[in-house]
Amino acid sequence: MSVPCRYAARSCARSLRPSTSFRVATPFLQNTTSTQRRHNSTDTAPTSPKISGIVDQISQLTLLETADLVSSLKSRLNIPDLPVGGFAAAAPAAAPAVAAEEADEPAPAAQEKTLFTLKLTAFDASAKAKVIKEVKNLLGLSLVDSKKFVESAPKTMKESVPKEEAEKIVATMKELGATVVMD
Repeated sequence: MSVPCRYAARSCARSLRPSTSFRVATPFLQNTTSTQRRHNSTDTAPTSPKISGIVDQISQLTLLETADLVSSLKSRLNIPDLPVGGFAAAAPAAAPAVAAEEADEPAPAAQEKTLFTLKLTAFDASAKAKVIKEVKNLLGLSLVDSKKFVESAPKTMKESVPKEEAEKIVATMKELGATVVMD
């Protein structure tokens, strides 16, 4: 530590210490002044002696004792456990109405699949260069990566592709001599 930094640290420490002794380090280890300030900050509001007695007793409890206190208060006062987030509390109340509506309606037919996964399964050896170029354009890979990709077939090309785009890609690859499957 440089000399100006040491000087600044010492002068700062002097201003924080309650005594003028340089060797007493306990005020830095014990945070009594902030605890007293925090405790005294709640004394500004006048409260009844009964409530202040309860607050004093609760503040002396351990974490486990506090958890037991909370659970026993919930059970005695019939307070339900609320989910985290205030907006989620309204969802359970609406759930029975939604369930009743769903029971009246017939089950909808299976929805048609709109997103597909394209998988390169095979290719003609004579059309390898054309397939590599097309894979390079489709996937945005480098030429070397495209070559490794094509040679490691069968391999997934794209995922979550809309139906129209997937059909175009399959048709293009078929013309070039590659076999692409839509899953």
